[in-house]
Amino acid sequence: MDIWVDADACPAAIKQILFRAAQRTGKTLTLVANHSMQVPAAANIRLLQVAQGFDVADNEILSRAQPGDLVITADIPLAAELVAQACQVLDPRGELYTSENIRGRLNMRDFMATLRDSGVQTGGAAPLGAADKQLFAAQLDKLLARAGRG
Repeated sequence: MDIWVDADACPAAIKQILFRAAQRTGKTLTLVANHSMQVPAAANIRLLQVAQGFDVADNEILSRAQPGDLVITADIPLAAELVAQACQVLDPRGELYTSENIRGRLNMRDFMATLRDSGVQTGGAAPLGAADKQLFAAQLDKLLARAGRG
């Protein structure tokens, strides 16, 4: 199992958790972004910088991720495509997207977009808190442990 990160919007705290997990497990961790960022100097951690543009990073992840790989993203349409490819998808707040819940998440996303487009102020996501980071780390550890047994 390789780990792919939709890194442009991934919070720094989540990247740090991922760096530590990759160093601990030896799993290949690839951050895909359209801008430069620093990553630890480790053979199994790399940055794949792609061109600027709408969905360029998403499309790169879609083309490279294999069934069973883990992808970290908050992008629900990307998550839906990856779940359909049999990838494991975890959002930065620790929610695991599955074939059972992704359709509902897509519907809610589209509903909220319709509200915003009609002028309704929906607010944004709450800032990433300690509980979010703990949930993410716990889910990540669970997925890595499962991959280690498989």
